[in-house]
Amino acid sequence: MTASIAMADVKRGTLTLFAVACGVMVANIYLCQPLLAELARALGVSADRAALVAVATQVGYTLGILFVVPLADSSDPVKLVRWMMSLTIVGLLGACVAPNLAALMVASVCIAATCVVAQVLIPLATTLAGPQYRGRIVSKLSTGLIMGILLSRTFSGLSAQYLGSWRVPFALEALLVAALLWVLPRYLPKRPAGKGIGYWPLLKSLPPLLRHRELQVSMMLSFCTFAGFSAIWATLAFHLSSSAFHLGPAAAGLFGLWGAPGALLAPYAGRLVDRRGADAVNLVSLLALIVCFGLALSLGATSLIALVIAINLLDFGQQSGQVANQARLFGLSAQIRGRLNTLYMVVTFAGGATGAFIGAKLWTLAGWAGVCWFLAWVVGIAALILTISHLTQRDSKAESAR
Repeated sequence: MTASIAMADVKRGTLTLFAVACGVMVANIYLCQPLLAELARALGVSADRAALVAVATQVGYTLGILFVVPLADSSDPVKLVRWMMSLTIVGLLGACVAPNLAALMVASVCIAATCVVAQVLIPLATTLAGPQYRGRIVSKLSTGLIMGILLSRTFSGLSAQYLGSWRVPFALEALLVAALLWVLPRYLPKRPAGKGIGYWPLLKSLPPLLRHRELQVSMMLSFCTFAGFSAIWATLAFHLSSSAFHLGPAAAGLFGLWGAPGALLAPYAGRLVDRRGADAVNLVSLLALIVCFGLALSLGATSLIALVIAINLLDFGQQSGQVANQARLFGLSAQIRGRLNTLYMVVTFAGGATGAFIGAKLWTLAGWAGVCWFLAWVVGIAALILTISHLTQRDSKAESAR
């Protein structure tokens, strides 16, 4: 973080390392996306069956968030992170040797269920500085997260195409996680995040947290936008390999790199949250996504340049909305942030799994246009949710002032 953010008892460079760790670990969920067309050919399966690997990773991540991330409120972060990263490495090595689609899906669920380190680090990081910096802290780590998502696709596509196998990205990622495992624990606070709360009581404490309006709004918005985001990315490799472009996994992977500028605008979204509130940034997010839809549907059907611009808008829209949503719910009690983030991310990645599944089916039934219209549909629902929430909050404040 910048020097203006004072953090006591924390090593220099901690937030930067946290951001890198978020990127490296979340990359595990998206390695498969540029490889889907190649996987379908190599394993002799249809496009919609190959896309189930992307669905499996979203489901695995959801399970990891639900059953692992709550431990962030009661466990020693050092031990928790070490165990998660070690198991991720085991899963990646399993994916390297998977003989068929079923084995690869099982390995993908295992990888995703244990690579939830970012969802432990983000709420932990918000406790390292004052609340006036919450939006900027979330945006810095979220930038690392989204850069991991984007660049993982570039890394995966290029390494698979030029090193000769779809298995190579999984082996290389295992090496990256192993290097991070050696460094990251030294920068984590060596103390429990909470005391006296057992695992099952933690899980039982989750449903009552759903009463918080801030959490409800953030979850619904994120479910919708991440469903649209995942539908586009889960089918982009098929679109690029179609007769419109005739491109391979390297080109699909490069879209992660070409879409990175949209993600780099995330710190500005964090500052805007700190000044204007989360609703304003959610509105900007939805506007970016609807412009993305229009461009992807029209010019993006045949033009690479238009598709690159659309992907930048998609990445910016999703990332800025994520920053706003998490800043909104992290404004609640620090003692429950890990569990709030658990519920939020479970719903977010449930949206991602839903979007990837529906996107694959729509690709088979209606092609690229069907996927784009799905994005428009979920953005419209999100806009309705945001409007109702804003009006309800305004009426509530007016009633309180009387």
